[in-house]
Amino acid sequence: MDDLDAELGVEEIHLDDIWHDELEGEAETAKQPSLPVKVQWDKETRFETGFHRSARVCLGRINDLLLQQRWQEAAEYMISYTEILEDTTTTNQLLACEIIWKLGTAILHQHPNAKPEDFNSFYERMKHTGVKGYLKICLEHSFHLLVNGKFDDAKRQLSVAESWRYGKVSASQPQMVKLVQAYRSFLDYFTWLKKKSSVSGDDDSDASAYQEMHIYFRQASVNLQEILKEPGVWDPFIISYVNMLEFYGDQEGALNVLKEYAYDNRFPSNPNAHVYLYQHLKKHDAPEKKLIQVLQILHALVPCHELMLEFCHILLQREKEEDLREALTVIFSLLDYSGWKDNLEAWCCLRDLLKLLKKKKLKRFIPEEWESRGPWWPAYHFRTYQAHQNFELNPELVKVKAVVAAALLGNRCIYCRTKNKLIAETRREKQRTAPLTRRTRGKP
Repeated sequence: MDDLDAELGVEEIHLDDIWHDELEGEAETAKQPSLPVKVQWDKETRFETGFHRSARVCLGRINDLLLQQRWQEAAEYMISYTEILEDTTTTNQLLACEIIWKLGTAILHQHPNAKPEDFNSFYERMKHTGVKGYLKICLEHSFHLLVNGKFDDAKRQLSVAESWRYGKVSASQPQMVKLVQAYRSFLDYFTWLKKKSSVSGDDDSDASAYQEMHIYFRQASVNLQEILKEPGVWDPFIISYVNMLEFYGDQEGALNVLKEYAYDNRFPSNPNAHVYLYQHLKKHDAPEKKLIQVLQILHALVPCHELMLEFCHILLQREKEEDLREALTVIFSLLDYSGWKDNLEAWCCLRDLLKLLKKKKLKRFIPEEWESRGPWWPAYHFRTYQAHQNFELNPELVKVKAVVAAALLGNRCIYCRTKNKLIAETRREKQRTAPLTRRTRGKP
């Protein structure tokens, strides 16, 4: 466990070590511990006061009760543990607020008698207890309200958080403020969707409803557009913005948003960005060359993506030498992954490609891909037990894989022999049961 914590960058902190650092005059330079934090409460530290010892023992007891799923008792101990907020050291208060927020939320979610007002009361108290965590707690509170179907209350929470100001504390959290604004705009997008579904667009009486819908579009688009200026993975926000732009006929604007999201180096590598761009191009009948360019990047990022099968079919239809060579790489890479081992369509694609390469006298491409796979593919795909499993799953799959195995390993490979044996046994079984079936049907 310690090795895992070290690899994840988890910092182990003794609560009393923080307190004693404060006592020794180091509080002014101490930084807030980065999360995730693993708090250790089961070891006594130097200069421990009775107050700190009680807090440490209480936190240890809460941990034990949570592991035993004794939620009522954990809630009672949590009430006692909140006394730790009376500690006057800033660093200790920040850490205690984080602990109470996370553990208290876990207890409330699991407690059988928890009521909605309990959640609201707890979140409101935590917002004003740990001011530095105000925006994060507002976000979590709004998520809780959304899960419980309280859309308007959730939106109200985000609006309050968006306008919240608390001196240097709020000024030092511009990224969190942008995230709150983005989620508030995301809810405006859902309101826009609801309004759009109620507007037919043909009746003059819908003019006011259409105008109201457009207001929500403007409200949502302002912050959703701004999110593109911040590096990050913003999939739902980007798709929402693109959907609205498409509705209002701004196809070029939607395409530019998706291109920027996929190709801007400021953003982390995100396969979904290329999927969204491909789907948009395909929807608007973009040239095949552009589709291939997007799929090539996606293949480099996720060789086992489900769109790789579609990519392979596109390359097969072109039948150019370089495209067939690339298709062979794509389909071999796809079948390297266990999730595709029993996929009939993928094996059919490889079978058809091998036949086409033979027909066009391009079999020289096969050894290039097979060289690195020869040592492990036979055991990975073409063992006896796999033939039996494939036959039980789908007899057609065995036949297709046998054609591929014969092309790669020869007709006498173990998979082909097993396939022939299984088919022969099935044929004999049918012959044995056929006369009995005819006699049964002939009885009066």
